[in-house]
Amino acid sequence: MSRTRLVLIRHGQTEWSRTGQHTGRTDIELTDHGRSEAELARRTLVGWDLARVVSSPLRRAHETAEIVGLAPEIEIDPDLQEWDYGEWEGTKTLDNRETDPEWSIWTTGIADGETVDEVGARADRVIARWSEAVPDGDVAVFAHGHYLAILIARWCGLPAIEGRRFKLDTATVSLVDHHRELRVLRTLNHRCGDVLVAPGR
Repeated sequence: MSRTRLVLIRHGQTEWSRTGQHTGRTDIELTDHGRSEAELARRTLVGWDLARVVSSPLRRAHETAEIVGLAPEIEIDPDLQEWDYGEWEGTKTLDNRETDPEWSIWTTGIADGETVDEVGARADRVIARWSEAVPDGDVAVFAHGHYLAILIARWCGLPAIEGRRFKLDTATVSLVDHHRELRVLRTLNHRCGDVLVAPGR
């Protein structure tokens, strides 16, 4: 029996992703460039036969899913929302390091938001929900940069904090898959517009 693979698509550019601001729960829309990126991502996934398409409820992800247009129905999963950055929402790493040279969203405490492990727990629920519920088809997942990085780490059995080792650009496609008994990362950050051929199972 084939096992479900997750096709991970980060949303297109927003004004805050362009400027490098941490964008968690702020419900910001795509820029015109972000919409163009989503159009290219549609070409990237030509020929994929997807069993389900799921999206974060935040409009930058949902709008990307609509533009890519992989299925008539997009299912909303609240667990796909971006990391809640709390007090760091809207800030930039370079600005924060002016007062704390060691500052990192991954290791500095967050007040009024989520810990990285809490985001990891949400990713675990998504992996269980969509990899076990759809045993004979691939699932497209539209979400956010840090969230998807954490999901990749958890898929591979790594602690959530190791998501810091995966950098996803806007509107790129990644693929998590299986190799024998192991869950693996098969494709990372595939550039939008270049067709990604669905690998054999």
